[in-house]
Amino acid sequence: MNEGETDYKSNEIGQAHNKQEVQRRILFKFIDSPVKFLIKHNVSPNMLSFFGFLCSLISAIFIGFGGLHFSFWLGWIGPFLFFWTGAFDVFDGEVARRTNQNSKSGAFLDSNLDRLSDATIILGMVFGNLINYLVGYILIFLVIMISYIRAKAESEGLEMSGIGIMERAERVIILFFFFIGEVWAYYLTNLIFGAPSPLFSQIFIVIFMLLCLYTVIQRFIYSYKSLSKNNN
Repeated sequence: MNEGETDYKSNEIGQAHNKQEVQRRILFKFIDSPVKFLIKHNVSPNMLSFFGFLCSLISAIFIGFGGLHFSFWLGWIGPFLFFWTGAFDVFDGEVARRTNQNSKSGAFLDSNLDRLSDATIILGMVFGNLINYLVGYILIFLVIMISYIRAKAESEGLEMSGIGIMERAERVIILFFFFIGEVWAYYLTNLIFGAPSPLFSQIFIVIFMLLCLYTVIQRFIYSYKSLSKNNN
């Protein structure tokens, strides 16, 4: 192991740790009271994982039927439901941690429901004409690869939490703001130009795809270099 490789790994681990610390400090301010409420009422982490998936599924169906464009006010239903997808995704892990209910079966269930949630929301975007089938296929491929690289690397003993700029939390947050932006863009362009413009969604999707691709590359390089050093 040479000095450059050691510095690279230390830098990556340091950045991941800093990212996690910032996320914890921000999240704690918003989730402490809801998590205490859920614990008080004996809501299990697995139930929260299912609630999150259900919100994602309903949101995807709504978006798939063009719900973001129904009307300016009805369009907010999709982003609202998707917001709770991300919220429950945070709550389940925090409830599990505080109540010592962390388990391999729970982590397995949560991970698989997250992948189903990712796929359903992308399919909703396809059927809602926000993206075409090819773009939808590419997005599902990238999202699965982001998750697969982490799962495979962790099975080899690497710690991957915090590695990559587009972990699931970031993807959910960005998509949430995209759905909000799409509601505004659709009706503002229709109001100003007399017809809705797809430019906002097109630009967003390109950026989103590039960020996902960059995350795949980040995780692949980090995992390969780390495993190569472990073999030396």
